[in-house]
Amino acid sequence: MMRSALIDDCALAALMKRRGAIWLGLTENVQSLRAHPDFADFGQMIVRSAFAQLRYSTIFLVGTVIAMAATYLAPPLFALFAHGAAQAAGVIAWGMMVFAFAPMLRFYGQPPIFGLALPAVAAAYTVFAIESAVRHWRGRGGHWKGRYQASMSRMGGA
Repeated sequence: MMRSALIDDCALAALMKRRGAIWLGLTENVQSLRAHPDFADFGQMIVRSAFAQLRYSTIFLVGTVIAMAATYLAPPLFALFAHGAAQAAGVIAWGMMVFAFAPMLRFYGQPPIFGLALPAVAAAYTVFAIESAVRHWRGRGGHWKGRYQASMSRMGGA
C-alpha cells in the first residue's frame, strides 16, 4: 500500500489509524526529510498530488478554485480596487485573514505581517491544483517515484 501510494503520508496515516486513534498536532520537534530548495521544487510537490487529493474530480477542482478565489483572492482585490462598502469589506476580510493566521506564524517564529501574503500563497496553490488536473488529464499526472500515476489512478472523477 505504501509503496504504490501517490500521497504516501496520507497512506501512512491510514495504516496507523487502523491500530487506533492518532494525534495530529503541532510540534516544534519535527524536521522535514524532503528538500524543497526552491519554489519550483515546492510547486512540483503540490502538482504531484493536488488533483489526487480532490479525488480526480473536476467538480471538486472547480469548487476549490471558486472557494480559494472567494476566500483568499476577493478580499485583497476589493481592498485594493473597490470603493466604499466593498472596499471596507475587503480591508476587514483581509485583516481578519491576517489576524487568524498570526498565531501560526508566531508558532513558527515568523513575523505576523507575513499573513498579508496569504492571497499570493492561495493563488499559487490554486494554479498548482489546476496544473495537477491538466497533467492528469494528459496522462502525465502524479509523477512520483520515477513513474506517472495518472493512468493507474483514474477513479471516474466527475
